[in-house]
Amino acid sequence: MTVKLNGNLIIIGGAEDKEGKKKILAKVCDFIDKEKDTILVATVATEYPKESASKYNKAFMELGVSNINILDISKREDAFNKENIELIKNAALIFFTGGDQLRITSLLGGTPIYDEIKEAATRGIYIVGTSAGASVMSDTMIIEGNDEDAPRKCTLKMSPGIGLIENVIIDQHFDQRGRIGRLLTGIAQNPQILGIGIDENTAIIANKGGVIEVIGEGAVYFIDGSKISYTNVSEQHSDEVLSIYDVRLHVLKEGNKFSLIRKAPFEEEKSENEDFKPNNI
Repeated sequence: MTVKLNGNLIIIGGAEDKEGKKKILAKVCDFIDKEKDTILVATVATEYPKESASKYNKAFMELGVSNINILDISKREDAFNKENIELIKNAALIFFTGGDQLRITSLLGGTPIYDEIKEAATRGIYIVGTSAGASVMSDTMIIEGNDEDAPRKCTLKMSPGIGLIENVIIDQHFDQRGRIGRLLTGIAQNPQILGIGIDENTAIIANKGGVIEVIGEGAVYFIDGSKISYTNVSEQHSDEVLSIYDVRLHVLKEGNKFSLIRKAPFEEEKSENEDFKPNNI
């Protein structure tokens, strides 16, 4: 099944540096005009929006961004508010913070804000998400699973995401929380989709042409189950250890690129599509 990108995305594995060199956040800022454009920080995922907004406001200001707005949606009726809709329309880049990914889908799903975010993506502006904001980017997201455990047959809970990247499952805080087992379980249950695990302070930049570039201090793991020859996945004896044959794993570091079309890394000096610049700059 082909991976489909419905926008230009930057997906961060969480715990990105906000106080030191801020390498990933600085890269985020490269995709806007820092003097003229507006970054919209969406605190939808967190139960502590003021604290989260304050941290990112400070970080982006230190990086030279002049215009920063906050999208604070704590109840569904906020997602119908015309002023909030205008915030989306006027943003050059939308940044989803961490928290709980189910808060994002349950508060935004089926609302004008949700539709406006999808429209913004089609216009080519970059949509950025970290931690929970990363997981929610895909059309299927992990909402619960065992960390630091062997993969087990049927212990994973998944739910629809916002669908900015389709036929992918994204997991974050990957190495730090030992999440290889739960992502393997997700791929065993859905071998037609691609699994992407992203370490902390690490990100992928994905353009609509289907090219991914890795940045940051950790690794990104791509798990391809399309050639799986055997798995014991079933609802019976769900706590049994998962058995899975012929799954393919790629591990990429900063500077490496990956083609979502071919589901494989490549080494060209230039991307096989256009450079990593948003369409509206």
